[in-house]
Amino acid sequence: MDLHDTSTTVKYLIRDRDSKYTAAFDAVLEDEGIAITKTGVRVPRMNAIMERWVRSCRAELLDRTLIVNRAHLLHALHEYETFYNQHRTHRALHAAAPLRPLPQPITEPDQLDHLDIQRRDRLGGILHEYEHAA
Repeated sequence: MDLHDTSTTVKYLIRDRDSKYTAAFDAVLEDEGIAITKTGVRVPRMNAIMERWVRSCRAELLDRTLIVNRAHLLHALHEYETFYNQHRTHRALHAAAPLRPLPQPITEPDQLDHLDIQRRDRLGGILHEYEHAA
């Protein structure tokens, strides 16, 4: 287990009731002092937020990237987390990002002719951020 190599302490593991998680799997983690919490039976939304984040991370980052080592993985995940929370739009927030408010709408048609949009690439062009130039 690589948990000893990190400076963080894991206290809990939230997991579903899939049969791939055997009693031996639970025993190893409990021996390390990690409490296992199982999601409810037939409660598909119980872990939905994390499941959605993992799906987005895989589709938008990991399926498009060849990860070469642990440091590269941690760097890519940190960049994606920053992108996800500070720039990526979310439907539930009406196209705003969680840590950034939605910009004011353009109400004057003349402003549309003079837009200067800048694109910033992250992670070698896998992720793109767009913003109005100052």
